[in-house]
Amino acid sequence: MTLIERLRPFFQWLAGTDAFMKAGPKIVPAMDRLAHRLTRGRPISDRMIPTLVLFTTGSRSGQPRETPLACLPEPEGTLLVVGSNFGRDRHPAWSGNLLKTPRAVVSFRGERFPVLARLLDGEERERAWPGLVAQWPVYDRYTAKSGRELRVFRLTRTTADEA
Repeated sequence: MTLIERLRPFFQWLAGTDAFMKAGPKIVPAMDRLAHRLTRGRPISDRMIPTLVLFTTGSRSGQPRETPLACLPEPEGTLLVVGSNFGRDRHPAWSGNLLKTPRAVVSFRGERFPVLARLLDGEERERAWPGLVAQWPVYDRYTAKSGRELRVFRLTRTTADEA
């Protein structure tokens, strides 16, 4: 077992604390962006939690937006992302961007490609949720803390012609 695998329970506990839920939004995205740039999108380790950078179009501004996110790669090549917003009571801006403009771009494991985002609901969301919580149990804490159902999106790779 690697050091990261041993530290994973600690980081999961930390991510669920009230202090982290307040400070995390100010610290984590900047650190993730820096790590992504330094490694050119190649993972340092997926053993903690796989991450991607999502490039969307701002729903109000129309400006490009860049958001690092945890993700769950699925066997068929799609990626699941959760709008946890660190347990805050509002959905994250990137999720609103995807609702308005579902075509986006992802940088994942050193590769950049266009995707089409689809909000999961009903039974489809229910089927996806256990895998997300198994990967990052803090999602249940964020749901309870926020008082809302966290949005779950499936990102499906498209060709440049489809994007």
